[in-house]
Amino acid sequence: MESQTTKKGKNKHSTKKSSKKFKPTYDWTISEARALYESSKCNFDIDIIHYEDCIEGMRKLPDNSIDMVVADPPFGINFNGKEGIYNRDKNNVIEGYKEVEISNYSEFTNRWISELPRILKKSGGVWIFSGWTNLKDILFALEKNNLELINHIIWKYQFGVFTKRKFVTSHYHILFAVKNKRNYFFNKIEHYPEDVWNIKRVYHTGIKKNATKLPTDVVLRCIDFGSKPGDIILDPFMGNGTTAVVCKGAYRHYIGYEINKQLQEIIEWNLSKIKLGEFYTPYSERTNDKREKN
Repeated sequence: MESQTTKKGKNKHSTKKSSKKFKPTYDWTISEARALYESSKCNFDIDIIHYEDCIEGMRKLPDNSIDMVVADPPFGINFNGKEGIYNRDKNNVIEGYKEVEISNYSEFTNRWISELPRILKKSGGVWIFSGWTNLKDILFALEKNNLELINHIIWKYQFGVFTKRKFVTSHYHILFAVKNKRNYFFNKIEHYPEDVWNIKRVYHTGIKKNATKLPTDVVLRCIDFGSKPGDIILDPFMGNGTTAVVCKGAYRHYIGYEINKQLQEIIEWNLSKIKLGEFYTPYSERTNDKREKN
């Protein structure tokens, strides 16, 4: 008799739990999101890209001024003449792009990451993309500069370089770290957000671009979870301008740095194609959105 009661109780509880509709931690209507965007105030220029070294540029930013950082730094890879295989054919890559020397990568990584704790707001977060080759340098720099790791996300994509005696690498790492582990912004927009993301990688041949180009969907996913409308997002390595494009489309402000001035035309063209708020949909209305499945 006792076991039947327990069984009934469990069934009743399970039904009640499954029927409860999930709600994001925070959600905004389109008009609310736009109002937050338009009411943002700060004492420095935003929605701008500076064509200069990011380390020098970040030193000019005020303390506690940035809500979120999205960074896709150079990977420090020696391609050994195989640029075409990696979709980095010199004929399609804009001039001026340079990889960081492998021997200098650790020092370079620590230098730019060391600027983040000062400029991040108390609730700020950092989302860093990395291949596995120099992942240890980024992890070490985060720890050295007291940025606490929250998640190590795997971005699984469909592209991989042919190998003979090892497994094909078909993923990137996304490190999510924060300034204060007890007080950081994270908008739980899905019931069970997992740390493996299946998002197709951008792979277009014959198109002029920076040597690295992130898909809009993967950056948007980071920004959806890590910020709110009106927030200021920093990208130290703006590249093709993907972060700026996503920010404009999602009612976020951006500030970026790009050392290669020759990318300015591509960035401005990419931004010109996007309308303000074009990507934004209230999270509660995204049940049929393809991004929910990634």
